[in-house]
Amino acid sequence: MKMSARPEFDVVALNTTDSVLVLLEIEAPERVPGQERPAATLQVVVDRSGSMTKDRRIEGVVEALHGLVDRLDPTDHFGLVSFNTQAKVEVPAGPLTDKESLRHRLSQVRAHGGTDLSSGLFRGIQEARRASEDRGATLLLISDGHANQGTTDHDLLREVAHDAYEHGVTVTTLGYGLGYDEELLGAVSEGGAGSALFAEDPDTAGGLIADETEYLLAKTAQAASLTIRGGEFAERVSVVGESSASRLDDGALVVELGDFFSGESRRLLLRLSTAVLAEAGKRDDGENVVLAKVELTHVDPATLASYIDTLEVKVRTAWRVDRREADERVRAEELFQEAQTAKRRASDAMRRGSREEAARHLRDSVGRIREAQVARPFTGIGDEMASQARALEVMARQAEGDDAQRAAKTFYASSTGGTRGRGPQGRDGGRLGTGPSDKAEGEADEGARGQRRLFGGRDRSGESFPDAPSGEEG
Repeated sequence: MKMSARPEFDVVALNTTDSVLVLLEIEAPERVPGQERPAATLQVVVDRSGSMTKDRRIEGVVEALHGLVDRLDPTDHFGLVSFNTQAKVEVPAGPLTDKESLRHRLSQVRAHGGTDLSSGLFRGIQEARRASEDRGATLLLISDGHANQGTTDHDLLREVAHDAYEHGVTVTTLGYGLGYDEELLGAVSEGGAGSALFAEDPDTAGGLIADETEYLLAKTAQAASLTIRGGEFAERVSVVGESSASRLDDGALVVELGDFFSGESRRLLLRLSTAVLAEAGKRDDGENVVLAKVELTHVDPATLASYIDTLEVKVRTAWRVDRREADERVRAEELFQEAQTAKRRASDAMRRGSREEAARHLRDSVGRIREAQVARPFTGIGDEMASQARALEVMARQAEGDDAQRAAKTFYASSTGGTRGRGPQGRDGGRLGTGPSDKAEGEADEGARGQRRLFGGRDRSGESFPDAPSGEEG
């Protein structure tokens, strides 16, 4: 794994408090062409409640799973758990030694009943851990509705997913249609260090399922995490944006990154609050000090060996700092993370029925990007920032006139997709569904192409939707 740090400023004052942003960039190793990949474990948990009969959703998922099975090798492990009012193991997780028999089992899945999402999640985690023997697995949870039975508390389900992650199971969610609870699925994917995906139609759902398979097969690092400790000059370290972090007793921050695919890169923005150095009088002007110490741990999926990389973030000190210019890339990343927060707030506003507030959040972010460009034009990334501003403006118009549920899910998924990072394979944890929101999604991705979040889910507080139309359950 490669790791680098880019401070906002190259100098900080010795005799006063200060605040410095630091951009961390992490890149996974490339898979060597022709190199044999380790066997993968993929556990799918699919909603088979009554609402999945709408628009042939269950048939679309089953069709996508057929393609998924074709893509996996016989040595890979695959399992399927379905759920309505209770969970059912449709395909016990194990090697794909008999694909024809497995395809027959897939074709027998039928949708009916209510939605006990927790039972499916619990049983799917059990299967994934059994098959992988805690050596690493991916769980993909697919649902189109609100959990109305079993455990429905978001925080509890987040903890369940986090416990699964601590035992090697990364959890990604796919919200299907416009009736699902994005905050619930977001909490699950946040806890499981995975992605929160959104598909409005069968074709998009099928594409996302196929993509998830490809990312699994291209994995070159798993169970990655960052531990960040402030140096002697830093009073406090925090994460900027929607990425979540936990704080240890000694004040250090831990950010769970999950799995990386071949060549994937991610960014994380930190804010370090500095204090007057206790022995500042003994310091020389221009001396370097350590702002933070960063530790990156990950597991090689091929060998299951654990690795630790360390990095010290250093800056130059000065007794007097009259004028300094922020690094362009760091400045742009701060604006980008502000945009993700604006999308999250806009999504919350749409669920409350406040279109005007949602549009205001998005346009305020547009204004900040354009003001920054006028104050000091971006040189190397001006087009990227302009694309981000255009995408936010499209979303603001969507907030004013599009279907409220679609808009809320679009903004939420885009915010979670923009928090994770940038990957060369074009990964976007917030890919959206097709339909009237296509234009907004396409333009939104111009400025955040290939994003996969350091998910603070996350970058995802109890919405409620109308009851399902007559004839639907779950």
